[in-house]
Amino acid sequence: MVSYYKDLPENYKEVFHIDAKSKKVGFVFTVVSLVITVASLLVIGLLTDLSSIANAVKEGSILIPYLVLLAGLFLYIVLHELVHGAAYKALTHQKLTFGMTLTVAFCGVPDIYTSRKTALIALTAPLVVFSIVFLALMTGFRTSNPVYFAVFSILFSIHLGGCVGDIYMTLLLATRFRNPELLMRDTGPAQTLYLPE
Repeated sequence: MVSYYKDLPENYKEVFHIDAKSKKVGFVFTVVSLVITVASLLVIGLLTDLSSIANAVKEGSILIPYLVLLAGLFLYIVLHELVHGAAYKALTHQKLTFGMTLTVAFCGVPDIYTSRKTALIALTAPLVVFSIVFLALMTGFRTSNPVYFAVFSILFSIHLGGCVGDIYMTLLLATRFRNPELLMRDTGPAQTLYLPE
């Protein structure tokens, strides 16, 4: 199957459009992102001995872990978009667009129309890659260093919340738009879906 088209085929029409830079969508995504982040932290907290983290914080300085958290957060945002880009580049070899606003960081391929399969791979790539990375780091530090376990737990939770747009589009493609002929134009903050008439 073709991974993308340079031009939209003649018989295709727009069936869905979303723009994360719009105030309404940005607000909804921000609220849902916060809910996912807090819920994830609560679940991790319920499954963790929080007293060991509290004791470790009392015994040592938290400046370095705090700086690791801040640096990790910044690095994660950049790497998240680079993973989208790597998936798109590997599958299409087309020009990528990157950007950031106050509410959204993005990567897109605005000059083409990707297949549903290509879109799904690019949408889910950061969710899969960074879930594995953060869960591995959490597992590694769980008993050896509770403070860094907490740092990577926070980053993991922020990661899940930060994937809200990717998760939303993936769920749409997995449920409402299952037609294998679907095409998606991804400008970064906005995605438009097309189906044949």
